[in-house]
Amino acid sequence: MEKREIQNYIAKRVAKELRDNDVVNLGIGLPTLVANFLPEGKKIVFQSENGFVGLGPSPTEEEFDPHITNAGGMPVTILPGGAFFDSALSFGIIRGGHVDLTVLGALQVDEKGNIANYMIPGKMVPGMGGAMDLISGAKKVIVAMEHTAKGNPKILQDCTLPLTARNQVDMIITEMAVIEVTSSGLLVKEINPLYTEDEIQKLTEAHLIFSEELIYMNEDELSDAGVI
Repeated sequence: MEKREIQNYIAKRVAKELRDNDVVNLGIGLPTLVANFLPEGKKIVFQSENGFVGLGPSPTEEEFDPHITNAGGMPVTILPGGAFFDSALSFGIIRGGHVDLTVLGALQVDEKGNIANYMIPGKMVPGMGGAMDLISGAKKVIVAMEHTAKGNPKILQDCTLPLTARNQVDMIITEMAVIEVTSSGLLVKEINPLYTEDEIQKLTEAHLIFSEELIYMNEDELSDAGVI
């Protein structure tokens, strides 16, 4: 798959984890695509740490407003009933435990649920942003990312980059698999049919436990497309 196809494939699967009336924060980059794939009829309140709730999907040319952007500076839409507020209230919502789910990208995740997603030593970084607050404040944390970086594993036994948070990741969704972080290790619940279990394990440093009830990711869409 091309990079954009990979990102959309991941975002579509993440969207299935969202429940009616959830307050959800989407991290910059790939996670923002999740808003484009909400199942019809599902009501989700998207929150952005730069100060508003009620984010909608990416704007069309007609809807584009340069004054409405998410925390990553990308243009977004705001739905009827949305609201704007200052950073103090925004982080009060996050730190107060009012965010049901956050979806974030990552540089590395490990089998203990540790996450490193804000810096590589020696490289210039803009700062941590709201990641530390979101990971510790949200009720559920999903990491949405490509499975490898230039062929190198991103799911490790132990993160080697500076940590954003310890033991906070609940689920990892990549283009290859849906993985739940459990006390017994990383449990693979779904896989992309384009990859075998052995192939996925070879591209993962951490040991994977494959569920006895393993199913295909986005199975309904793949079936309609004749992939499976």
